[in-house]
Amino acid sequence: MNEKNIYDAIIIGGGPAGLSAAIYLARARYRVLVLEKETFGGQITITSEVVNYPGIERTDGKYLTQVMRKQAENFGAEFSVAEVRDTDLTDDIKTVKTDKGVFSSFGVLIATGARPRTLGFPGEEKFKGHGVAYCATCDGEFFTGKEIFVIGGGFAAAEESVFLTRYAKHVTVLVREDDFTCAAAVAEKAKENPKITVLTNTEVVSVEGGEYPNKIIYKNNKTGKETTFASKDDAFGVFVFVGYEPASELVANAVATDKYGYILTDKTQKTNIDGVYAAGDVCEKTLRQVVTAVSDGATAATELEKYAAAMQRKTGFKPKNEPAVNKTDPPPETQKLFDDKVTEQLDKVFEKMKKPLTLKLHLDKTPKSEELRKFVTELAVKTEKLNVTTAENSEEQHKPFVEILTADVKKTGLGFHGVPTGHEFTPFILGLLNASSDSGLKISAETEQKIKSLPKTDMKILVTLTCSMCPELVAAAQKTATINENITAEVYDVSLFPDLREKYKIMSVPCLVVNENDVSFGKKDIDTLIDFLINK
Repeated sequence: MNEKNIYDAIIIGGGPAGLSAAIYLARARYRVLVLEKETFGGQITITSEVVNYPGIERTDGKYLTQVMRKQAENFGAEFSVAEVRDTDLTDDIKTVKTDKGVFSSFGVLIATGARPRTLGFPGEEKFKGHGVAYCATCDGEFFTGKEIFVIGGGFAAAEESVFLTRYAKHVTVLVREDDFTCAAAVAEKAKENPKITVLTNTEVVSVEGGEYPNKIIYKNNKTGKETTFASKDDAFGVFVFVGYEPASELVANAVATDKYGYILTDKTQKTNIDGVYAAGDVCEKTLRQVVTAVSDGATAATELEKYAAAMQRKTGFKPKNEPAVNKTDPPPETQKLFDDKVTEQLDKVFEKMKKPLTLKLHLDKTPKSEELRKFVTELAVKTEKLNVTTAENSEEQHKPFVEILTADVKKTGLGFHGVPTGHEFTPFILGLLNASSDSGLKISAETEQKIKSLPKTDMKILVTLTCSMCPELVAAAQKTATINENITAEVYDVSLFPDLREKYKIMSVPCLVVNENDVSFGKKDIDTLIDFLINK
């Protein structure tokens, strides 16, 4: 075994549980790698307000987890955005196969979290993306000035109903039980809000309509009385917050789970396999909160320390942890876009770029165009591999637009309408890498062959910068376009283009439009995307 290629522990999942474990392990001088498929921070990053984390009076999920990651990095923890494809957890040295390569370790912590659960009422599937949504942060703005119905009675339903009052004309919460099932302090905020009506012992019967929902039927589950709400403006929103389902399918055949798929652990967070632990929302537990996820991560890390120490003695070698040099950094939200840390990461990307690219700007006289010009200019200054030009008398309808071209100004099929910041910064940079080399998103030979066989295809990917579920689809679409020259993948910040929202009846993101005809909503990895393109 090569000491350079083995870790004491690999953490699969970069939410609060995984980040907490990384802090504890790295601080104890163990070498730890955190693998995250999408956004470090997990589901909590879409929470606009966190007020129940001990010691912190008020913050938001993104900031809280950014600080956690920084702590872990300062202690020497390593991070990689990579999709785990397979694992072998049975041997002393465990292996984790990803789209970025194979990693080995003594121990593994599964902290993959959970995803929103669907309810299955008539109309849910039909109006998904056209009125039925699952993320208030991602999709709330689409329902500005409209009636909104929230289905659910737990913490998320209570908290998100309050958040949605920022946009909604009025929010009606349908609670199946006699009362909310979350903490009274959280529930009271919803009950006392003048823009919220709470209906207990109430369940949705169906959601009906044409292109958008225009009627919802719900009933009192004690009296059986049904009530119909018909929208006067032919549009309203339905947000479903009925809990989560565990993201455990990756290891479901290896570790013990309950009938719902939640991983079973003992009091130390150990699974039924030696050296394999689980933490956070992927576990069977009674309370799913940031504070309990952090606790799980700390508990698991403490046990992993013991396990790794035993394996070091058994194997005779010790993976090397290299803590970062201590320095005082400003809080994440006060940093500039290209601070030292971002610049360091960009330098690594630019080193992998084989071919220079041209970024062609299509601008108008709006402030947003000026913002894009400054963004692209500042980015290009950092490398000789990017050249910037501006289109003269551009006829592009949706501006601002940055078009990614080869050095000799041939189209790559990639571009971004808007300013690629927020959650779209990373996929934009990955798109540059994909367009310039084969070092971007890794795919199998079979998937590559499927892509090459696809006919001419034009893809529009409509996103918002706050959506944590959009980047995966964007990255997949961009990779597809760089492999097949007959395919284009242009990304639109849909908040800037109301005409597209209206044209494609968008009330949720991410939204994929193929050849102007086929519209699909929701997350898609590259294999799911290719299957969709083949079968559309």
